[in-house]
Amino acid sequence: MNVYEERIRHEGLRSQVISAGVAQALIQDGMSVGVSGFTRSGDAKAVPRALAHRLETDTDNDMQPLRINLYSGASLAETDTILSQKNMIERRLPYQSDATLRARINRGEVAYVDQHLSHTAEWTRSGILGEFDIAIIEAVAITEEGGIIPTTSVGNSAIFVEQAKKVIVELNLAIPQEFEGIHDIYDPGPRPHRQPIPIVNPSDRIGTTYIPCHPEKIAGIVITNEYDSPSTIVQPDAETQLMANYILEFLENEVKNGRLPQNLAPLQSGVGSVANAVLSGLKDSSFENLEIYTEVMQDAVFELFEAGKVSFASSCSFTLSDHMLQKVVGNIGAYKDKVILRPQEISNHPEVIRRLGIIAINAALEVDIFGNVNSTHVGGTHMMNGLGGSGDFARNAGIGIFVTKSIAKGGQISSVVPFVSHVDHTEHDVDVLVTERGIADLRGLAPRERARAIIEKLAHPMYQDALWDYFDRASENGGNTPHLLDEALSWHQCYAETKDMRAVKTWRRRKQGASKEIQRKEVATASSL
Repeated sequence: MNVYEERIRHEGLRSQVISAGVAQALIQDGMSVGVSGFTRSGDAKAVPRALAHRLETDTDNDMQPLRINLYSGASLAETDTILSQKNMIERRLPYQSDATLRARINRGEVAYVDQHLSHTAEWTRSGILGEFDIAIIEAVAITEEGGIIPTTSVGNSAIFVEQAKKVIVELNLAIPQEFEGIHDIYDPGPRPHRQPIPIVNPSDRIGTTYIPCHPEKIAGIVITNEYDSPSTIVQPDAETQLMANYILEFLENEVKNGRLPQNLAPLQSGVGSVANAVLSGLKDSSFENLEIYTEVMQDAVFELFEAGKVSFASSCSFTLSDHMLQKVVGNIGAYKDKVILRPQEISNHPEVIRRLGIIAINAALEVDIFGNVNSTHVGGTHMMNGLGGSGDFARNAGIGIFVTKSIAKGGQISSVVPFVSHVDHTEHDVDVLVTERGIADLRGLAPRERARAIIEKLAHPMYQDALWDYFDRASENGGNTPHLLDEALSWHQCYAETKDMRAVKTWRRRKQGASKEIQRKEVATASSL
């Protein structure tokens, strides 16, 4: 039995092995294509690469444009880059983190739908996104019945396979067959009258180890042999470590006060250096027998396994540094009884998150004095990456924590502002905020109390006076959530013009003076008529 036969167990599909070049020819202009991949893991590689290459090799001067609707689990590795460079993406959802694609999105050249990660499968299942023409799914193997065994992520692969007219499988020989058995594929079924999702512990298995697929759907199998692109997470620095320490101290107090058990509640952390630092810091804590229920496993989870701190981890994908990726993939057998990879509509499902009482830790771009959080838009208009799973977890978590540094651009930007320029998470979904300056537990606080805690504990000293000035003057006007509507976004306007929020007071006085002069001239003109 050759290696293909070991991996392609359905005899009738062994004749379906084709090149990536042949496979990409199945994709035509205007098609909707769903690809595997979640935070650079388990993503389709060879076929998208060959698709981008089509424009380079086609010598037909009358070649028609080729633009597709590209749907995935979350961010992809090179696919977003190479297809964006060729202007081949018409519509993209639900998440991205690529600079080339981001630039096209912000120029209005790509229709980007920034979406809660648990919602994509529901939209797909209900037909909101229209018909799916092709699904391209990376796999370890194909079962005797045609089932597809994923690699290092599940993402939205299961629902894409279910809904697509045709499926292309990228069979990745670099991922060992021992990966079979770590996945748990569960379809909650159509609404209404859906049954409860029977997960009461992160370790509960409720589905199959493969994605069901009718063999006749599989239009081709492309053989590949390459690892995922490694994580691009920035290593923790002194400030992120401070934030991690604040959170660990907070969790210790929650245990001391009887609000959490000794092993806490299951933990979720979004992609990023701060969340990774928090989990990493648990190695030196007193906590034992921890559980993880998240959408992405970063290096810190496996460091905690090695330290004997974590008993089980449920996720949707692995997002690992090159060193850790080699280590985990090469020794996956040691983790098979400790990890599960699920579809993202299950890893991020509000029902399960609420039931488990998750402790959720996610990143913010900016926060305001009342606790609203902007996770996605720079200056309120320009997309950075996307909402990701933060909204799924924050609204439904037992404790929802957001972290950000208090300043950016060397102090030219305050991450604590009077009013965020874009709202991703309202104050109703935010329990705890953390910067390198401190931690603010907002639970049970009224809006004015929140504002005092945030300014005092989180804002950088160079901005505290201006924030107090805004809050005090707004409070004089009354209101449960006092604001000065003509100044609420003035900090962002100041930065747009001067590239420094520290100048907001003088900038505002200059604006007010100019406005009064204009009014004086208008009055004088009117009087002369």
